[in-house]
Amino acid sequence: MLDIITKISGWVWGPPLLILLVGTGIYLTIRLGFLQIRTLPYALKLAFSPSKDTTSKGDISHYQALSTAMAATIGTGNIVGVASAVVAGGPGAVFWMWITALFGMTTKYAEALLAVKYRTTNNKGEMSGGPMYYLDKGLNLKWLSILFAIFGAIAAFGIGNMVQSNAVADVVETTFQLPSWGTGLILVGLTSLVILGGIKSIGRVTAFFVPIMALFYVIGGLIIIIMNVDLLPNAFQTIFNDAFTGSAIGGGILGTVIRYGVARGVFSNEAGLGSAPIAAAAARTDYPGRQALVSMTQVFIDTIIVCTITGVTIVMADLYASGLDGGELTSASFESFLGTPGNYIVTIGIILFAFSTLVGWSYYGEKCFSYLFQDKAITFYRIVFIAFVFVGAIASLDIVFGIADIMNGLMAFPNLIGLLGLSGVVVAETKLFLQVVKQEKEQKANTLHM
Repeated sequence: MLDIITKISGWVWGPPLLILLVGTGIYLTIRLGFLQIRTLPYALKLAFSPSKDTTSKGDISHYQALSTAMAATIGTGNIVGVASAVVAGGPGAVFWMWITALFGMTTKYAEALLAVKYRTTNNKGEMSGGPMYYLDKGLNLKWLSILFAIFGAIAAFGIGNMVQSNAVADVVETTFQLPSWGTGLILVGLTSLVILGGIKSIGRVTAFFVPIMALFYVIGGLIIIIMNVDLLPNAFQTIFNDAFTGSAIGGGILGTVIRYGVARGVFSNEAGLGSAPIAAAAARTDYPGRQALVSMTQVFIDTIIVCTITGVTIVMADLYASGLDGGELTSASFESFLGTPGNYIVTIGIILFAFSTLVGWSYYGEKCFSYLFQDKAITFYRIVFIAFVFVGAIASLDIVFGIADIMNGLMAFPNLIGLLGLSGVVVAETKLFLQVVKQEKEQKANTLHM
């Protein structure tokens, strides 16, 4: 059974999907004139400036929507996935993660813009949006929107739930000798406190929690890099050389380097999968483009900053050919520079990242579920989701991970069809919004000169 699931997962996440994911990003980047580079400073300012908008429709602020999406995205992939990419693809895989992120920023922008444009208000007065809504209302492909919702609701139990609680239980048992069932009960309690209150509760918690967890890990990595800055030029040289030669892999297989870099980059930032726009749709915003720019910064933070910290530290430590893999390699790399504290940084990072993913994906899953079975089913979904947090902590997850991996990949196909089919709408909305931004800047300049 496991062999069959592994083969299907390999097919779903094979070259066709990876080419489609990156190709969609390149296509949108060209159509939008490299928007992700031109507007990044303004987008970052939007993301982290206090919102003064209290009149626009939406449930949570720009920043809370961003932090909810980042909670789901910044997960074990930033620690475990990057290490696996370097082991399987060589140091050059880090470069291809950067390339994936560059174009993924535009994909994420388009997803969020469409999510806000086609969102609806449910019978509780809350916003609902995401690929299932823009596939339905934008392209009139109801069957495709239903498929996406099914894939998303199932994937949330795997990648966004049991895989995360299992990762926490493993690392806590190894480091602190707490039995898996104990970790499971603690996670159930913490998860219940957050997700039973809905998106407003999730938004408040992630707005506080996400920057703390990200800064904790990033600062730990930066301390290593600054203390060993003499190793940095050689690390970057190794990454760039290997990116185009594949010399670190037996036989110098360049395609392997690119494949693992792209695959792990997509796993990390989820650009193109259609998950993050579900959170973006809840944002309080006057124009779809404004929230879309905020959402775009998620890829920059996740991959260009957090994954780079992991990747560069691993290359500097030069332990990727030692036989270690995943979280063990990252822990060993941090520990080689900082001693025991390095191991604790990675351990605590995995715990925080995994818990945040649980919280963020609970919202994605319930929105997909409510699209299929109406809003009255949400409470049932939340209770079942919480129960599976405990199951994940104590179970062996090879088969579950494989099925969830397949569902995660299958989410991307209908979403990418939506992005390509509605690319004209994305371009038109972007032109409209950039004109608004230009007018706002002119008005501000005139006010300052008065």
